[in-house]
Amino acid sequence: MNQTNESSDEYIRLPLPKKNKGELFAISERLMGASRMNIICGDGKSRMARIPGRMKRRARVRAGDLLIIKPWDIQDEKADVIYRYTRTQSRILSKRHLLPKEIDIF
Repeated sequence: MNQTNESSDEYIRLPLPKKNKGELFAISERLMGASRMNIICGDGKSRMARIPGRMKRRARVRAGDLLIIKPWDIQDEKADVIYRYTRTQSRILSKRHLLPKEIDIF
């Protein structure tokens, strides 16, 4: 691969939401305790998200963090957190214009 040519076929090592599985970008708005938070999603909706047990000790989520979430099939106003980006990763995604304009605050 040619290193000097920065084109659209550039490889990104960050995980991105899988659209075929229903995953979305979101920003945590307010922490509510008990591993729950209010989030603003890339589709413009506000949802309540929870941090599942597999992520509780791995990622500390703060207000203003960029997340990948998966809305529930049963209740669309609730979601699970899949991944949390660091501040540096969020800025990289913003510079590459990979974030929806509704939540691009970085």
